Amino acid sequence: MYFFLRLLVLFTALTLLNGCERQDVPPLDQQLYVWQRQWTRDHDAALTDSRADFSTLRVLALQAFPQKGWNRARIDPVMLKRDGRPLIAVIRLDGQLKSLNQDEVTMQIQQVIIDWQAQGLSLAGVEIDHDAGNARLSTYREFLTHLRAVLPASLPLSITALPAWLDSSELPALLSTVDSSVLQVHAVSDPRRGLFDPDQARQWVKSWSRITTKPFYLALPAYGVALLDNDNGAPLVESEIRIERDGKRRELLADPQQLSQLGTELRADPPAHLAGLIWFRLPLANDRRAWSLTTLRAVVRGDVLRSNLTLKLSAQQGLYDIGILNEGNLDNAWPERLTLVAQGCEGADALAGYALQQAPDLLTFTRLREGRIAAGGQRAIGWARCAKIDQGESNVHP
Repeated sequence: MYFFLRLLVLFTALTLLNGCERQDVPPLDQQLYVWQRQWTRDHDAALTDSRADFSTLRVLALQAFPQKGWNRARIDPVMLKRDGRPLIAVIRLDGQLKSLNQDEVTMQIQQVIIDWQAQGLSLAGVEIDHDAGNARLSTYREFLTHLRAVLPASLPLSITALPAWLDSSELPALLSTVDSSVLQVHAVSDPRRGLFDPDQARQWVKSWSRITTKPFYLALPAYGVALLDNDNGAPLVESEIRIERDGKRRELLADPQQLSQLGTELRADPPAHLAGLIWFRLPLANDRRAWSLTTLRAVVRGDVLRSNLTLKLSAQQGLYDIGILNEGNLDNAWPERLTLVAQGCEGADALAGYALQQAPDLLTFTRLREGRIAAGGQRAIGWARCAKIDQGESNVHP
């Protein structure tokens, strides 16, 4: 009898311990913003290559500007239908708009939904992206309440949200009007802090999780911008569209290592109500300020990030094409310098972005400006007509 009592006590203790253990949490959903205003053939390959890692596409559909008015994004419905992932139409209402005309904005949004459905696209939701100041959150809430009442009840409504709203007493009421929110933690608020501050982002996420009672997503950067001097002191921000203005550009780029670490932490211990991560933006082959899709997928998967720059020589009858190959999964800056041990060189030159210094047995290519080599990509550096270039004795200097 005593033996069975001991077994019963042991069984009870194990049951209590197992009950106290944290249950496995579902993996964080990973989604993508598609933010190009005009679609090209490059979208087809980017969508295909991203399908395995991102569940949902949040697609820029419509923008309202203070002076220019309304602007529709020229999406490709054939590509989106072939892709087959859930679609969320994003409506961008510029934060500088003096006011939101409820009836006009609602009509424009309803027309987007009608037009997309007419093209065979089935929407999984609508997202409003409006950088309202804290003083206007009450008015913004009234608009969202109106919009929610007009949209089909089966169509989820979400908003892009700013960390600055955490200081407003209006925030809980605002969040109650929508089905979910997307907390944006990347912006150029202070050039000295860069495009993304991981410590600040962690604080904002924790604070947001304590305030919201509904699912929220975290919008994370996978891109860079350039800052140009402006007459009023605040820098101009150049992203995917070039600003037609001369002047030195200061490049800011979100660090994949920082974002990878944050993603690992959030997957291991997600804050309450955090439903997933949304990456800005889908990179195209010619998008010079976005991470490559190879790097973005490596970050999303939690892979170890590494870049591996190697010298690439292609020779034909003594004429060498000189280039750099990035064999890693992490985009890398152009190398600062290349030194090539060479013999019997009759001529050589550098291509744009590099300068050449030539000695009797050494060619040195020195970087003149900043640039990046995408993971898995390559870049031509120059050419040389030589009797021999010893690749084993040549070096790439980061």
